[in-house]
Amino acid sequence: MSPSATTQNDNSPVNLDIDVLIVGAGFGGVYSLIQLRKLGLNAKIFEAGKDFGGIWYWNCYPGARVDSDLPIYQLSSPEIYKDWNFKEKFPDWKELRNYFHYVDEKAGLRKDVYFESFVEEAVWDENENKWIVKTKDGKTAKATFLFLNTGIGSSYYVPDIKGLDSFKGTVHHTARWPQEGVDFKGKKVGVVGTGATGVQVIQEVAPDAEHLTVFQRTPNLALPMVQSKVSPHLQKQNQDLYPTLFKKCRETFGGFTYDLIYDKKTLEATPEERRHHYEATWTEGGFRFWIANYADMFSDKAANDEAYAFWREKVSARIKDPVVREKLAPTVAPHPFGVKRPSLEQRYYEVFNQPNVTLVDVNESPIEEVTSKGVKTKDGKEYELDILVLATGFDMVTGGITAINIVGKDGVPIAAKWSNEGVHTYLGMTVANYPNLFISYGPQGPTAFCNGPSCLEMQGEWIINCIKHMQDKGYTRVEADREAEKAWRDLVLDIHNKTLFPLAKSWYTGANIPGKRIEP
Repeated sequence: MSPSATTQNDNSPVNLDIDVLIVGAGFGGVYSLIQLRKLGLNAKIFEAGKDFGGIWYWNCYPGARVDSDLPIYQLSSPEIYKDWNFKEKFPDWKELRNYFHYVDEKAGLRKDVYFESFVEEAVWDENENKWIVKTKDGKTAKATFLFLNTGIGSSYYVPDIKGLDSFKGTVHHTARWPQEGVDFKGKKVGVVGTGATGVQVIQEVAPDAEHLTVFQRTPNLALPMVQSKVSPHLQKQNQDLYPTLFKKCRETFGGFTYDLIYDKKTLEATPEERRHHYEATWTEGGFRFWIANYADMFSDKAANDEAYAFWREKVSARIKDPVVREKLAPTVAPHPFGVKRPSLEQRYYEVFNQPNVTLVDVNESPIEEVTSKGVKTKDGKEYELDILVLATGFDMVTGGITAINIVGKDGVPIAAKWSNEGVHTYLGMTVANYPNLFISYGPQGPTAFCNGPSCLEMQGEWIINCIKHMQDKGYTRVEADREAEKAWRDLVLDIHNKTLFPLAKSWYTGANIPGKRIEP
């Protein structure tokens, strides 16, 4: 927290009657607050964390950093970016926290934010035409509009592993990492999970740990990050290009400055042309091999096989042990390439060449239980540990919304509605029977494929324009039509089913959470 900033948090009762209540103080919440002020509206934020940043308040585990490269992982307002410089092409969590502090100071945000305020209930009052919002610690707010900026990763998932509470060592979930950090030097460390978080943690822990044991279910088809330092001078030189780059982000598939190739299919390119393109995107790094590749990779299995073969060739060359190589880069793809969000890595595959690193394939030897000493697998082996890291992810996209008891005008909680009927939204931003409720970066939007700020600003702009239209026309209430909502859901399902995405068990569809409905 910036030392000079004031905060709303004190011991006095909080009972607000306002125009807009925003849930979440990450990019979406901050952007919304800035724009709502321009409309002359009284808006406040309830934030569960102790500071700004959204997921970047909670994500402080070793190696935590963003997977969007400069300059697009920031707000696109020249008034904000003109005086800010990042130090790395892919900023880490510390830089991102500093960035939020800078934005706070620039825009004077903190006076309208209540931290350590976990929203547990929001009920629509049909008589007052307002949302009645309550937090866990007793704050209340009546608001004409309710903005849900809960993000995709605010509800973390702890798997039901037998004996987890019996472990005598230390257990840390990456989503609730100790703010003071963890010392791994000389420790026996186990990491469960090899998603994006797992990849980042493993890279950082391996050099320090006495021994690192990685429990892998599905190999991560990770891509080279190609990280670099960035000088303030270079950023200042490039700022003249920022308006063009931010505009480009609004025109591309993933909200990045690069885009898929639509005018030529994979197998229409000659082998030499295809190889040249693969090499170029691989060398430049980031997500380019994923979303600056041939577009038919996502719908044509033969095209996808070409991409996977190239990926496997590149990765296999970095792994010495043939048995480990087959587990990390199998001959037969575990799923089509790119239909699970790739992670960006810096030295992930080299980690498994270290003598102090063991890879356990839990498909061959499932985790049977956690003992007082460590993790025991079905083959009878017990891996003794001092620290167990759960990189087991989140109830993604919908989890942060359904964790709140949101009750619409029909008296039905949104969690029950989506559980019984499947997720229904209109445009991914509104829900029938929930008046004056707006969602950013949520289900049935571009969320899972998009650079966060690009998506949040475009959706936020639409929402702000909607409210501005209501102001101009004297309207006090807006809600989605049920038929329009159904048509939007059908469109999302139709697009999804025409691709290779259904062939993977992914958080994109909720498959990482036992019992959750599988849907895009």
